[in-house]
Amino acid sequence: MALAQGLLSPVKTDDANNDPHNEKDLVSEVAHTETGKSAEATPESFADLDEKKILRKMDIRLLPMLTILYLLSYLDRGNIGNAKIEGLQEDLGMSSDQYNMCLTVFFFTYGVFEVPSNLLLKRLRPSRWIPLIMVVWGAVMTLMGIVRDFRGLLIARIFLGVAEAGLYPGCAYYLTMWYIRDEIQFRQAIFFSASSIAGAFSGLLAFAIAKMDGVANLEGWRWIFILEGLLTVFIAGLSFFLLYDFPETASFLSQKEREFIIFRLKYQGQIQGKDLGQVRVAQAEEFKWEYVIQAFKDWQVWVNIFVYWGMICPLYGIGLFLPTIIKNLGYTASTAQLMTVPIYTVAAILSVLFAFISDHVGKRSPFIITFLLIMIAGYSMCISSQNPKVTYGGVFIISCAINPAFPGLVTWLSSNLSGSYKRSAGMAIQIGLGNLGGAMASNFYRQKDSPRYILGHSLELGFISAGIVAAVILLISYNTINKARDKAIAQGAEAQFTADELSAQGDRAVTFRYVL
Repeated sequence: MALAQGLLSPVKTDDANNDPHNEKDLVSEVAHTETGKSAEATPESFADLDEKKILRKMDIRLLPMLTILYLLSYLDRGNIGNAKIEGLQEDLGMSSDQYNMCLTVFFFTYGVFEVPSNLLLKRLRPSRWIPLIMVVWGAVMTLMGIVRDFRGLLIARIFLGVAEAGLYPGCAYYLTMWYIRDEIQFRQAIFFSASSIAGAFSGLLAFAIAKMDGVANLEGWRWIFILEGLLTVFIAGLSFFLLYDFPETASFLSQKEREFIIFRLKYQGQIQGKDLGQVRVAQAEEFKWEYVIQAFKDWQVWVNIFVYWGMICPLYGIGLFLPTIIKNLGYTASTAQLMTVPIYTVAAILSVLFAFISDHVGKRSPFIITFLLIMIAGYSMCISSQNPKVTYGGVFIISCAINPAFPGLVTWLSSNLSGSYKRSAGMAIQIGLGNLGGAMASNFYRQKDSPRYILGHSLELGFISAGIVAAVILLISYNTINKARDKAIAQGAEAQFTADELSAQGDRAVTFRYVL
C-alpha cells in the first residue's frame, strides 16, 4: 500500500515548466501556506483579489493548448472516415466487416487504459505524461500511412487506442484541478469544441491532402495519416514546454492567487462554515485505494454511463460515417468532405454558448435531457425521408445537439464526485466504459444498409432513449438525496462527524449537495 501511495501521490519536482528555477520557491510558498495562513483562510481573506481577472489568466494559459491537443486527438482517431472515401478500403482489399473491425478495436484498448492513465496523471505530471502519449500516438498514426493490408491497419488501430486513452479523460480531469464546478462546463465546452473544429478541419484537410495522390507513389489517403501523424508529434514537442501542471506550481499566478485557487477547489460542493455553524469540510486530496474503489462502487457512475452511451454512440456514428453518409446521398467525395464543415462549425459555436448558459444557471440536467430529445427529432428525420436534403438537415440537427450536450454530461458527473482521486477514477470509468459505445457505433452503419442506414439510425435512437431514462433517474435521485440531506442538516446530523470524517466521505457526506 505504501508503495502504491508513493507511486500515485503527486510529486513536486525542481523543473517547473516555463520557470524551472522558481519551482522550489513556489512549492515552498504553498507548503508554508498550507501549514500556516491557509488553515485559517476564509473567503473574506481573498476579498482584495479580482476573481474574473485570475480566471482570465488561467483561461489564456490553459485552454488554447488543451484545445489544440484534443483537436489533434479527435482528428487522428476520426480521419479513417475521411481516408475511407478516398479509397482506403479498396486499396487494402478489405471487406466492409473488416473495415468496421478496424474501427471497433480502437475503443477496447482506449477504454481499458483510461483509468490507470488518469490515476498516474498527477504522479507523472501533465506536462510530461500528455506530451509522451502524444508522441506515441503520432508515431502510430504516421505508420498507419504505410500499412499494406487489413492486419496492419488492425494492429495500428489497437495501439492508437492505447496511446490516445489518456488524453481526453486526462485533460477533462486536469481542468477540474483548476476550475470549480460552477464554472467548469464553459471551459470543458471550449476544450471539447475542438472535436467539432476537428470534424470541420478534417474535411478541409482531407480534401487538400488527398490531392497529393501519387506523390512518392503513395495514395492520397496514406498522406492523410502520414501528415496528420507528423503534425501531432511536432505539437507534442511544443506542449512539453507550454503545459502547466497544477495551481500549486503555476508561475503565472502570485502566491495569494495560488492560495485562492486552491481554497476554492478545496471547499467546493459542501455546505461550509457559517452555514453549519461550526465545521468547514474540505475535499480529500490524498491518494487512497479506498477512494478508487468508491468510484467503482458508486451508483451514479454506472447510471451516468447509460446517458454517456446515449451521446457517444451518435457522436462516433456521425464522426466516423458522416462523410460516407453524405457521399452515398449522391455527392462526390470532395463535396462530401466539404459538406461536413458547416455542421461541425455551428455545433462548436452552440457547444460554447449553451455551456456558458448552463454555468450561469447552475443546472446540467435540463440541457442534457432537452438535447437528447432534439437528437431523437434529428434521427427521425433521417429515417422517415429519402430526400437527401432532409437527411442532411437531420444530421445537422443531431450534431448541433450532441456537441452542447456532451461537455455538460462530463461536467455533471465530475461536479458530483468529491475527492480528487475518486473524481479521477470516476471520470475515467465514465469515459473509458462509455467509449465502448464507440465500438458499438462503429458497427451500426453497414455498407449494405446504404444510403439510408435505417438500422444504424434506429439503433442510435434506442441508445438515446435509454440515455433519457437514465438522465431522468439521475435527476430524481440527486434531488431526493439533496432534500433528505437538507432535512438531516436541519436536525444537526453533521454534528455526529468531524470535519475530517466528512471530508473522507466526499460526495456521500451529509454536507455535500449534488448539482441537478
